[in-house]
Amino acid sequence: MTFLASSLVKLHPLDWAIIAGVLLISLAIGVVMMKKAGKSTEDFFLSGRSMPWWLLGVSMVATTFAADTPNLVTQIVRTDGVAGNWVWWAFILSAMLTTFVFARLWRRSEVMTDIEFYELRYSGKSAGFLRGFRALYLGLIFNTIVMANVNLAAIKFGSVLMGLDPWQTLLIGSGITVAYSALGGLRGILATDFFQFFLAMAGSIAACYYLLNLPEAGGLAQVLSHENVAPKLALLPDFSNWDLAMGIFLVPLVIMWWSSYYPGAEPGGGGYTAQRMLAAKNERHALGATLFFNMAHYALRPWPWILIALASLVFYPSTADLAAALPEEYKGLAKDDIAYPLMLTKLPVGLLGLVMASLIAAYMSTISTQLNIGSSYLTHDFYNRFIKKDASQKQLVWMGRLFTVIIVILAALVSFVLESAVNAFKLMVLVGAGSGLIYLLRWLWWRVNATAEIVAMVVSFGAATFFVLGYPKLVPIADQLPGYWQNIFIVALTTVAWLLGAFFGPKTEHSHLAAFVKKIRPPGCGWKPFAEHRGSPNAKDGAALPLALFASVLGVVAVLGTLLGMGYWLYGQVGPASLCTVLAIGSIASLAALRNRF
Repeated sequence: MTFLASSLVKLHPLDWAIIAGVLLISLAIGVVMMKKAGKSTEDFFLSGRSMPWWLLGVSMVATTFAADTPNLVTQIVRTDGVAGNWVWWAFILSAMLTTFVFARLWRRSEVMTDIEFYELRYSGKSAGFLRGFRALYLGLIFNTIVMANVNLAAIKFGSVLMGLDPWQTLLIGSGITVAYSALGGLRGILATDFFQFFLAMAGSIAACYYLLNLPEAGGLAQVLSHENVAPKLALLPDFSNWDLAMGIFLVPLVIMWWSSYYPGAEPGGGGYTAQRMLAAKNERHALGATLFFNMAHYALRPWPWILIALASLVFYPSTADLAAALPEEYKGLAKDDIAYPLMLTKLPVGLLGLVMASLIAAYMSTISTQLNIGSSYLTHDFYNRFIKKDASQKQLVWMGRLFTVIIVILAALVSFVLESAVNAFKLMVLVGAGSGLIYLLRWLWWRVNATAEIVAMVVSFGAATFFVLGYPKLVPIADQLPGYWQNIFIVALTTVAWLLGAFFGPKTEHSHLAAFVKKIRPPGCGWKPFAEHRGSPNAKDGAALPLALFASVLGVVAVLGTLLGMGYWLYGQVGPASLCTVLAIGSIASLAALRNRF
């Protein structure tokens, strides 16, 4: 990977001052929070389990706004139209189940991490193996690749817009981030996320408004009516193009949302979403945080990015136009995702600094969370569990800080070779296909056991390895199955395999399951053999599964009604806009009426 330090724009001193101010504020917050974060691992990784819903919800939204997110949305819109975003909008289904069915259960578990949950739910050596293996895999390997991908996007922004060498971008961005993450722990991250979220939103909205009103664009109405833009506006896919509709709409909505594991969209919750729920002051705040996150993440935030992506089709209709706008040394970057930073080069002094600062803030909020969750796995679930069980709280906090530094260094090193590790990244994402249903059913069905999870990992890894590494060599490109069929095959194979493991593998000890039911009070009839351990049914403790599922449906309608309604209002389509808005308002009102039942 080679980037030359020559930017497309020259930042004014005012722009640099705004950027420097954001960096200094973020560092100052970490220093202020250092004393509270150093008391114990519960303080360092979970902020003492005392955080309010609004702070946790904002933090989750900030974390999902990575530096590469606007680029990804831009690429989707330019290639598959606005409807292409259903590949990630579909995950609202699992997100709302997490909110109303699982958020309270996570908080009730009182584990330190979602990896510790393995030994709470399962018994024996297989549970310990799962905890140790997943701690190393997610904390050290998967986490590093995810961070490296975010680093790569930051490097592109730094090179194209700021004229920075890759090492300079990572030294500044990662250096400040690792400092406040290691000093302030999760409490410092939550505080900086709150500041960075509003900065990021202000930057994206201001950039959208300015770019749409440039003379070349002519305002929103003219952009939407432009010949390059009009074919991309549909909010639902064209079902006459069956392969496209299957890939971006039907498969995500029917299969992917429940079957696939990916950070931030884990069925049943996990990773940093589970961490935020575990850090809530009580179960009600855990639910509120997750609900706010999903409303903001899916319904409120995407449209500024989508509109800038659509406007980019006016300025740069094709990749050839993108290449023509780039200096010779950047011609290799001329792909649809580069349209977003190219559009930002048109911003004026001051606003450019604000937007650049917002992108830096987005980068830091994502990296800081990945650092904290990764170090929590390595410290709590590996070092303290398997290496030094008698470590003091002070020692563990310092180990958490040491792992934070180690992870950020590894991620920086991987960033420089990521282009040659594309297959490895695809493999790691595809490995999650088929395992998602386990993460839902392990809360709801006693038969799910450690063997089922191990089988799912092995089978999905083998199938994913074949499709990423072996299949392209054995089958000509013209004869290869579309990507969604590959995914469907992996999901089907993995699901059958882990179900066999659940029925025929060693069962979790009865006493262990009884203790789990007594502590968690999981909902549904899947725990009927342990009903005497659950205690008195209570809607607020999650025993009323039908009510929770109904609330989940209301949540989905509220989010999609808001998301699509906003789009139709922007398009000037009053009929569908009004319908979506009425559905959204009705669903929100119904949830408000039910709030005392949760």
